[in-house]
Amino acid sequence: MNERFGPLDLLVIQPTPFCNLDCSYCYLPDRGNRRRISSQTLERIFAWVAESGLVRRPYTIVWHAGEPLVLPTVFYEDAFAAAARFTSSGHAVSHSFQTNGTLINDKWCALFQRPDVRVGVSVDGPAYLHDARRRTRSGGGTHARVMAGLAQLQRHCIPFHVITVLTREALDYPDELHAFYVDNGIERVGFNVEEIEGPNEGSSLSVDDAAPRYRDFMSRFFDLAMASDPPMRIREFDNMISAVMYAGEEGSLSAQEASPFAILSVDCEGSFSTFSPELLGLPSEVYGGFGLGNVASDSFAKAVASDRFQAMARDVGAGIAKCRRECSYFRFCGGGAPANKYFENGSFDSTETLFCRLHRKTLTEVVLSKMQGPRPRYVDAA
Repeated sequence: MNERFGPLDLLVIQPTPFCNLDCSYCYLPDRGNRRRISSQTLERIFAWVAESGLVRRPYTIVWHAGEPLVLPTVFYEDAFAAAARFTSSGHAVSHSFQTNGTLINDKWCALFQRPDVRVGVSVDGPAYLHDARRRTRSGGGTHARVMAGLAQLQRHCIPFHVITVLTREALDYPDELHAFYVDNGIERVGFNVEEIEGPNEGSSLSVDDAAPRYRDFMSRFFDLAMASDPPMRIREFDNMISAVMYAGEEGSLSAQEASPFAILSVDCEGSFSTFSPELLGLPSEVYGGFGLGNVASDSFAKAVASDRFQAMARDVGAGIAKCRRECSYFRFCGGGAPANKYFENGSFDSTETLFCRLHRKTLTEVVLSKMQGPRPRYVDAA
């Protein structure tokens, strides 16, 4: 047992780096490459995980880091069976897909109807927002195809959530975004902020007025979500309400990304890393890369004994310690996301980032303000 590490919560597997879209804010470096993971590599991933001692409770396999639906459904049927062969009783495995939605059809819906599968769709709201950033390789819009995919899910009665990336432009449209979700039967939403990671070296939110505009957007959206019947579930509000109500207890917002091997990310060649999934496959002058080995040749024990892992873990821990000492929001956050720290500040051993200022500090202020006075109906419905 490796009680010092894990337990594993998320196994992020890259079935292929290829994506059929070319979104302007994407952090993935190799999305034009059509490589795909082999059945042998998949088997080895699941065997490696079983051998590692990291599986001590149920966990989720996330099919991500490319567009997972460019591979056929039979690939995933075989992959699910392979995962099951290495799963012990009492440690159930579920599967999660985050897709751009353009390829959803009846075959995919049949797969998504399995009880152990969850699906999320990336859609940035109405076409005038969505098509500004989420485009084809030839520059065309993708909104109509995404909405057709959502309609397929709804026709097959498949639960889903959506993820919307908030850019500078989107902050002007809280009412329009809320109306879009309501009009299209979207009940569960996650908001990502446009982040500085990997090839996406800038963000439209890197401006002086981003924090007050983000605050206004989230404050307005909280009121709109609360007024919905039933209240629209917003991931950021749910997570922050929990953080506020249980501040200082274990399980803070960023604990998963900062805990070694709570997340294991594996690319289509079998190379693996930990901490933030966004680190996988990206270069690093500090560490010489973030990869910790390959499941075909490097054991878990070898990975955690490596100089690279030791340096990464040391610096992630030092950065969290700095946040604890210096930041009054620490009890609501837990120390920030390592990938954001590295790509914005050049080091894990650092503190505030754009992501932190918006998605942690400003969001905390919004939720705290909404929880003063009479208990919000949204909180009771959480």
